[in-house]
Amino acid sequence: MKILLIIITTGIGCVVLVEGGLRLMFGLGNPPLYIADDEIGYLLAPNQNLRRMGNQIQINQYSMRSEAIAEAKPDSLFRVLLLGDSIVNGGWWTDQQEILSASLTKKLNSDVNSITNSVQVLNASANSWGPRNELAYLKRFGLFNSQVLILVINTDDLFATAPNSDLVGRDRNYPDHKPFLALTEAYERFIAKPQPLPNQKPEKGDLAKGEAQRDRVGLNLQAIREIKATAETENTQFILAMTPLLRELGETGPRDYEQKARNRLQEFTTQEQITYIDFLPIFADFPQPEFLYRDHIHLSPQGNHLVSETLAKSLESLIPNPKQQ
Repeated sequence: MKILLIIITTGIGCVVLVEGGLRLMFGLGNPPLYIADDEIGYLLAPNQNLRRMGNQIQINQYSMRSEAIAEAKPDSLFRVLLLGDSIVNGGWWTDQQEILSASLTKKLNSDVNSITNSVQVLNASANSWGPRNELAYLKRFGLFNSQVLILVINTDDLFATAPNSDLVGRDRNYPDHKPFLALTEAYERFIAKPQPLPNQKPEKGDLAKGEAQRDRVGLNLQAIREIKATAETENTQFILAMTPLLRELGETGPRDYEQKARNRLQEFTTQEQITYIDFLPIFADFPQPEFLYRDHIHLSPQGNHLVSETLAKSLESLIPNPKQQ
């Protein structure tokens, strides 16, 4: 009986130690939570503050990856709204102090033409958002009295599908509640096979052959047009920026269907008179472009730095210089 009790006690102790280690070292058992939304598709649940894989993640009352903001913006504050997907958000792999909006904030506030801490960059984003998700977010929450709106997309976003809430609570990357144990999450995330989502309705068509039954590129360009119109209504400067996939920087460049979409985007921005920053040639000029990425699409800290430096230059003429006032 004593041996059995020892075995049980030892087993429970091991489970407690492993559970505690997974929580303290990796943040398992406490994932960022999402909420489903009929128009936006999904967004990060508001008011979260947690650590994940050693990185701080903070979500404010408007589901932004930013600190809480006051409803009224001080007149002395120059506000930039950064809108995008996981590239802007940074995901669990990027600490709060290293995400794109934080990097841009530091750059702008260190500029000799700015008053210290006079520029605020908000981060409205979520993993895998496309232009239609982002438009729906703006329709819901507005521009927060921002003087500049920067929409950051990547090449894949030109083919993004319509907002879909089916992921939330079903896909392990979009949980809507915390797991009972960190051990449970570790099993579901790293061992168990992902389960198919029953209610997903993907748009049909072979994009590689340019035979999509629905013109996703056109639908996303229309969403960008509406985002620009929203900015104009609020007298807000609109900037569109697009980062490439890592493979686009190779010798073959973008695939044929991607190049066609890129050409459409270029013609669209010219026609709509949109300030457009294409990071493909900028990244291609970098000595070792692979250092700008952490995988095939997401940026490394060095990539974030290059993007924030470029965006800061585009904002220089828009930020008031107090020395000249």
